[in-house]
Amino acid sequence: MRKIARRTFAGSLTAAFAAGANDQVSLAFVGTGGMGTAHVKRTLDLKTAQVTAVCDVDSNNAERAGKIVYDATGKAPRTVSDFRRLLDDKSIDAFIIATPHHWHAPVAVAAMKAGKDVYVEKPASHVFREGRVLIDTARQYKRVFQHGTQMRSSEVTAKARELLDSGIIGAVKMSKAWNQQKLSNPAKVPDSAPPPGVDYDLWLGPAPKRGFNPARYNHSSNWTTWRDYGNGSIGDDGIHDLDMARFGLDPKTHPVRITAHGSTVAGPIGEYPDNMTVSYHFEEGKVLLYEERNWTPYGQYGFDSGNAFYGTEGFMVFSRRGYLQVYLGRKEEKGPGMQGGSGHPGHFANFLDCVRSRQQPIANAEVAHRSCALVHLGEIAYRVGRVLHFDPATETVRDDAQANALLTKSYRPPFGF
Repeated sequence: MRKIARRTFAGSLTAAFAAGANDQVSLAFVGTGGMGTAHVKRTLDLKTAQVTAVCDVDSNNAERAGKIVYDATGKAPRTVSDFRRLLDDKSIDAFIIATPHHWHAPVAVAAMKAGKDVYVEKPASHVFREGRVLIDTARQYKRVFQHGTQMRSSEVTAKARELLDSGIIGAVKMSKAWNQQKLSNPAKVPDSAPPPGVDYDLWLGPAPKRGFNPARYNHSSNWTTWRDYGNGSIGDDGIHDLDMARFGLDPKTHPVRITAHGSTVAGPIGEYPDNMTVSYHFEEGKVLLYEERNWTPYGQYGFDSGNAFYGTEGFMVFSRRGYLQVYLGRKEEKGPGMQGGSGHPGHFANFLDCVRSRQQPIANAEVAHRSCALVHLGEIAYRVGRVLHFDPATETVRDDAQANALLTKSYRPPFGF
């Protein structure tokens, strides 16, 4: 095991106790809004790690998270607004990253280069190229990387894998993911001064410079809908369902042909359509389908987010809400079923275990890139309005300069890599 076990007794009494019998992992939380604060609370519940630092460009968020830690432990974590101030802190073993999407990869790459392991919320990459950079960086610096697709660690997912591998529904040839909810645009308001306590220039980070506007800031239903900061609904909630669709189908590499359609039924959601369908074709003949409707108060098979795995003998309905049900034969007779959890505690615990053991976690950088690639390729196919013929070996679109340009992006200095 790395520095946790080798940490010397030099330093403060607090540090000595932290490296004691429980061998606690020392964590820094970057981004302490809703999900980041949930991870702080989860850490406190697990009691196998300590919250050493909290970081947020909004000092109100950071102070709130710090108070939660102090109230639970009697110790106040270090509180900063700029994650770069934590990179040289040798007492920190890992970063937990829950920022807006455009900051995920820049923070993760910097942290891994500084010798930190990383747990990165979904989607790990804002553009396709970042996924490959994350893989290469994790390998070069021998870092543990966990992607926040928590359903990978659910007992429901483990049961689904067991059933699929048993052949109960035959060979799985097609999978489907859906993400259905009712969304609306925030009210249009003029630019204004950032709220007190917010370092807005740092919030923008690698994104282009522009004035502050509440409709492009605040919680994810605002910033997620603008390409400079988020990946729309397909990259916000849809990534969970795409990840599970890929899990059930189990293709061996990226898709080779991607088609997409999107339009406006009730109204655009920021810079994205309010509905989208994507079809991904793999070289072994398998097909993955994605459906998104952001104007419906209902889902499919009773779930707003879900999957169907179609085999030669039957099919399985699966949802990250903690559900699976097998249906067999022409009459769709019920087979095995299960209800369970969403995987959050187990996924976080798996990461902490791997920080100690140096084993690969359940959703490492390669797993993350394969699933996030579906987000990016689907959105690119929609934007260019034609079929993408993708080469998995070179990770480029054949004979399509416009599409290839969208695999990456420009970064505002000094935040690129």
